[in-house]
Amino acid sequence: MNKVAHYLQQHLAGEILTSPDVLKYFSTDESIFEIKPLLVVHPRNENDIRKTARFSWQLAERGRVVPITIKGKGTDQTGASLGRGIILTTPAHLNKILELDPKSGVVVVEPGIIAGKLQQTLYTHGRFLPSLSSSANYSTIGGAVANNDAGPTSYKYGSIREYVQGLRIVLANGELIRTERLTKRELNRKLGLASFEGEIYRSLDKLIEENDDLIKTLSSVSDRNNTGYAINEVKQKDGSFDLTPLIVGSQGTLALISEITLVAEPYSAQTDSIVALFSDRKNAWDTVRKINDLKNGPLSIEFIDKLLMQYVQSVNANLVKTTLENSLPSTALFIEVERVTARQSRKIQKKINKILSEADADIIKPKKEELHNWQALRDSASLFLSYSDTGARAIPVVDDAVIPVEKCAVFIDKVEEILEKLGQKHFAIWGHAGNGVIHTAPLFDIAQVGDRQKIFKLLDIYYSLVAEAGGAISGAYGEGRLRGTQVNKIAPPEIIELMQNIKNIFDPHNNFNPGVKVGINLEELKTSLRKEYSLEHQYSHLPRS
Repeated sequence: MNKVAHYLQQHLAGEILTSPDVLKYFSTDESIFEIKPLLVVHPRNENDIRKTARFSWQLAERGRVVPITIKGKGTDQTGASLGRGIILTTPAHLNKILELDPKSGVVVVEPGIIAGKLQQTLYTHGRFLPSLSSSANYSTIGGAVANNDAGPTSYKYGSIREYVQGLRIVLANGELIRTERLTKRELNRKLGLASFEGEIYRSLDKLIEENDDLIKTLSSVSDRNNTGYAINEVKQKDGSFDLTPLIVGSQGTLALISEITLVAEPYSAQTDSIVALFSDRKNAWDTVRKINDLKNGPLSIEFIDKLLMQYVQSVNANLVKTTLENSLPSTALFIEVERVTARQSRKIQKKINKILSEADADIIKPKKEELHNWQALRDSASLFLSYSDTGARAIPVVDDAVIPVEKCAVFIDKVEEILEKLGQKHFAIWGHAGNGVIHTAPLFDIAQVGDRQKIFKLLDIYYSLVAEAGGAISGAYGEGRLRGTQVNKIAPPEIIELMQNIKNIFDPHNNFNPGVKVGINLEELKTSLRKEYSLEHQYSHLPRS
């Protein structure tokens, strides 16, 4: 056991692990990177997190940086849950629901609870968190908040940031604070504190004041832009101030989350499904835009592209036969309508059906006994992500782009062109059509030098296309390490500098998750590329769809 581990073992209630097999396990997540940590800590309580942060701070003051990365179940696809220092992993002990008020929907939880488990508990009380992603059944709520997750129903309800009422967080020096919306008077009290918390409030308030015009430009960006820090949501016109939006989506780079207060929505268990099949991709996306213009629209609009359907036909012909009858469209839209009342649902469906009919779409209303097959087709990206017939695997390298809906058809056309030029014969495209969130999965064998070179070439070309389309590099979750290298394509230097200044205010010694979101060295990152890729962490579940 190294000296750092030995010291922590004497001062923490939780377990400290340094055995080679543990370090190997925590060296990977769902990303293409492998980064070996110094040690792994299973904190038993909030105090363990505080002591670890304080110890790291004291070392940094003496010139030795031992960084901290807080980790859930390792489902991150960008390498944001990896680190060379201390891994603080929460699921073992910090996994409880602390409070739940069904009447108000307020629920207080620890970060290590599985998001799907929390969701099931909320269901039993007539509530739900609408913004959870499709990995919720095997990922933590802390990870969802750290990434500002958005799932299918975020089309109607927005990302998880909108449901986080407050947080308990540990600062870089080990101080524990609570974040919530402060009045102007309460903010003034914070500004007068002699602590590190007071220093953060003073520095951040000054930064916002000096960059007011620049910050206002961030408010005009798509609400699905999950890049950088949400500094534009911190200070309101009435002078109120809240650090919560800044921490949500910060991927552990500003503070360590020890407790989360959420507000859950009333849950309507019943939905009505509409499937729309299009022979022309442009027509499909024009139709999505028209549905988006409805005042009261559907709960979600998902899509899969023909290339994914072709793959499904090759591995599960019966699924295609029982749904598409072996006639593959260019694009399939899966539309869910919330049945709050039967009358309201019928009204929304009538408007959607009118738009679909005018677009000459093939409209299918699955019967109850057919619904599972159609849902399996909608979620069929999980089959592609599990592809392993050869050394080539579906690699999460270009994923989660947000494209203006009116430009999605042209964007996908161009993506097909560049992938084919790179020799890609098999790839899949799917996503959240209503928000223009597009997931692209090419097949690469990262054991091959040629494919390893192609990965970073594709990364550069793909996100140049995203920038050209006026899109964002992250939509459903954060940019992390991988896509953090591409921020300069969509953000001017002054925005990047602003984000780095925010990081410096909260984490002056760069102790928290260095190399994530800001300050990323692409050449150094290339040396962390895995020699082989698998989803072994999640094989007890289907990969996210």
